[in-house]
Amino acid sequence: MSKPIWYSGLHAVASLLRHRPEAILEMYVLESRAERGEDRLSRVCDEAVQLGVTPRPVGRDALEKHAGSQHQGVAVRARPRAPGDEQDLQAHLAGLSHPALVLVLDGVTDPHNLGACLRTADAVGADAVVVPRRNACGLTPVACRSAAGAAESVPYFEIGNLARTLDQLRDSGLWVVGTGLGEGSQRLHDFVPEGPLVVVMGAEGDGMRRLTRDKCDYLLEIPMVGDVESLNVSVATAVVLYHLAAPRLSSAG
Repeated sequence: MSKPIWYSGLHAVASLLRHRPEAILEMYVLESRAERGEDRLSRVCDEAVQLGVTPRPVGRDALEKHAGSQHQGVAVRARPRAPGDEQDLQAHLAGLSHPALVLVLDGVTDPHNLGACLRTADAVGADAVVVPRRNACGLTPVACRSAAGAAESVPYFEIGNLARTLDQLRDSGLWVVGTGLGEGSQRLHDFVPEGPLVVVMGAEGDGMRRLTRDKCDYLLEIPMVGDVESLNVSVATAVVLYHLAAPRLSSAG
């Protein structure tokens, strides 16, 4: 079993209480904010008590020792979320009643970027986020804080062989859409999404690996009219996902 880690921030802690309260081992709240009865913190504390978790008021030094400076007055020590694997991913997608939308992050190593990508995936209703098990960022405390709760709500899978998984997803009827410049690439806004999709975003700086690119049915590029040549991967992910998820977002609204 993985060693417990500290999660901090109101959204991250609230999401833990909502999705995995049994994983929480202890909870610290900043005593000065608790005494003031701040609404958002009070609501999180009330929910914790209802779920059998007792918030412990502590001083700022004690809280920052475990959670760093960006804690928003609350932190919990909890068992980390166990990611799904290749078999779990296939079973999860097979159980969907609608065309799947899967986000694949090919080697994203910055936890802030992973957290932001998870947050966007949650916002557009993506059915899964898939990352390689090696040479990529996992669900670290920083990633979870940056995800603002989405690290618990979005189905998340870590796999050993990305190329093989993409082949399996294609064999299951999903179209694999990569992002980047190259022969045969088309402008993002000229692409009309139809059917179940796997959206592959490349790593910071280098983009998708060649083997990953070779598995793509389509290659899309984000139009750029200014001097900047590329976007941060989390920003690019938001642009691409919101375009490709437009049909499901329209029907949901």
